[in-house]
Amino acid sequence: MKILLAEDDLNLGKLLSVLLRKRNIAVDWVQDGEAAYEKIYSDGYDVAVLDWMMPRLSGLDLCKRLREEEYQGKILLLTARDAVADRVQGLNAGADDYLVKPFDVEELTARLHALCRRHDQYVADNLTCGAYTLEAATYCLVYENKRVELRPREYKLLEFLLRNKGQVIPRAVLQDRIWGIDSDVTDNNLDVHIRLLRKKIAQLNNEELIKTMRGVGYYVE
Repeated sequence: MKILLAEDDLNLGKLLSVLLRKRNIAVDWVQDGEAAYEKIYSDGYDVAVLDWMMPRLSGLDLCKRLREEEYQGKILLLTARDAVADRVQGLNAGADDYLVKPFDVEELTARLHALCRRHDQYVADNLTCGAYTLEAATYCLVYENKRVELRPREYKLLEFLLRNKGQVIPRAVLQDRIWGIDSDVTDNNLDVHIRLLRKKIAQLNNEELIKTMRGVGYYVE
C-alpha cells in the first residue's frame, strides 16, 4: 500500500511516517494542501490522508477540489473536530472516511486497509495513439522513454480527444464535458488549456498531436 500523508504538524507527520512504514505502508509526507495537490495525481496512491486544518489549502477544501475534478482515489480526513456536523461536512465534501485526533495508529492502519479493500474505485484504462500512451494511474503522457505529467483538466481534455480520435470535437462540447454544462468557462480558458497541453506534448516530441479546425474545435487524427 502507498499513501500520501498531508499533515502540517511536524512531530505528528514524522511519527506517522515512521510508524506506518514499519507496518509496510509506503508514505509520501507533505506539510500543506497545495503540496499535496501537486503530488496526488503523480504516483498512484491507494489512499490520501489529509489533515483538515493545513496552511495554503485545507484538507477539506482539497477534498472538495479533487472530487470536483472527478478524482477517484480514496480520501481519509484527519481532524480534531469531533462534532457530528463536522463529520457530516467532511463526508459530504467527498471523504471516504474520517478519523478524529488523537487516534491510535493501529486504528488508522486498519482504516487504511479497509479503504483499500473496497472495490468501488474506478480504474481507467491507458489510451494509446501511435507511440504515445496516456497513463490513467499517473496522469502522465508517455512517448518512448520520456514522460510529462498533466494537470487534471489537461488530462481530461486529452483523454476525451483520444477517445474520440478522428472526430472534430466542437469547442462547446469540450467546454461542457471538461468544465461542466453549468460552468462559466470562456473560450479563452479552453484555448489556454489547449496551448499548455500542446506545449507539454512538444516536450516529448515536436509534433502537433492536437489539431485545430478553425471556427469549429479540436481533434486528434
